[in-house]
Amino acid sequence: MEQIAKGEGRFYIAGDGKDLAEITYKADQTTGDLVIDHTFVSEDLRGQGAGEKLVRAVVDLAREQNVHIVPECPYAAHQFEKHAEYRDVLK
Repeated sequence: MEQIAKGEGRFYIAGDGKDLAEITYKADQTTGDLVIDHTFVSEDLRGQGAGEKLVRAVVDLAREQNVHIVPECPYAAHQFEKHAEYRDVLK
């Protein structure tokens, strides 16, 4: 699997000149908390843990910035239910 890259308001995995997976987020204007609003994983990477790695990248970023995460995206919300170790950043 390709490396995770960071862009403006997103983390992504690219290959063959296109995005193969991405997670997008925005900072809440008032609190600075990160709101995850979209996750996409192409068929090429499905079942390889790409989505989980992208969620983990946002979790790591929230910990670095000492903010919380609001997982509006259903996939991200499911990952927060699945991984108790993410609860410290869950809002």
